[in-house]
Amino acid sequence: MEYQKKIRHSAAYIHEKLGKIQAGAVAFVTGTGLGPLTSAIEEPVAIPYEDIPHFPVSSVKSHAGRLISGTIEGVPVLALDGRFHLYEGFTPQEATHNIRVLGELGIRTLILTNAVGALNPSFEVGCPMLIEDHINLTGLTPLRGENVDAWGDRFPDMCAVYDPALRRMAVEKALEQGIRLERGVFMQVVGPNMETPAETRMYRIMGADAIGMSTCMEAIAAHHMGIRILGLSCLTNKNLPDCMEEAPLERVIAQAEKSSSAMVRLLRAILKEIPKTAE
Repeated sequence: MEYQKKIRHSAAYIHEKLGKIQAGAVAFVTGTGLGPLTSAIEEPVAIPYEDIPHFPVSSVKSHAGRLISGTIEGVPVLALDGRFHLYEGFTPQEATHNIRVLGELGIRTLILTNAVGALNPSFEVGCPMLIEDHINLTGLTPLRGENVDAWGDRFPDMCAVYDPALRRMAVEKALEQGIRLERGVFMQVVGPNMETPAETRMYRIMGADAIGMSTCMEAIAAHHMGIRILGLSCLTNKNLPDCMEEAPLERVIAQAEKSSSAMVRLLRAILKEIPKTAE
């Protein structure tokens, strides 16, 4: 299968540049404005996306576009500093190329971060939100087409996409750190346009607490490969349909960067405990 060959070619190049990925390494993906999360990585070694064979390159200016290897709190990590969106014109398979490569590299735990708009009126802007479940409203899936049996089942079960043990641990660490952690359902839409007031009401009625333009494709691909997933969102603005405010990208990025310190603290605390959740 040509797609599988491309994934393996990308993984082989990364192996060549970084050597064997350490057992127990944790990967994470940074969302819009959350690039500062990578500043926590010690002894970083970076590979630009454009250097990796077949790897897509993001056109969004707030996504640096590099793979970073190093450690955080003594835990080996691989950071995908920037992601790929459907609204950029990528197919679901292209948007999850990076996730498939992580699976080929042997990554078994993945932290997905993103910058999102809050739909739940009780949520506080600037706080992280733990993704407990998601709604994929794109009408698309990275699993469409021929299945690669070596990666996962043709019809994967989706009753627990976001690992329960990792979610419990994230709640505990947020309490210990004194970080307000919202918990809710994330919804992905295609974008790049923001939501209308009417759409906001509909999404809320459908059960979404926060909304964004990424993550579900990645979560589906990772779950298909048996990778444990923890999802953390940064709430950059609040969508109140009766008094909607404009949310330009610049404001979203600024709020995400402002809130990244809490995300870094929480991420550090989580990474210290992640090895225990695999026991």
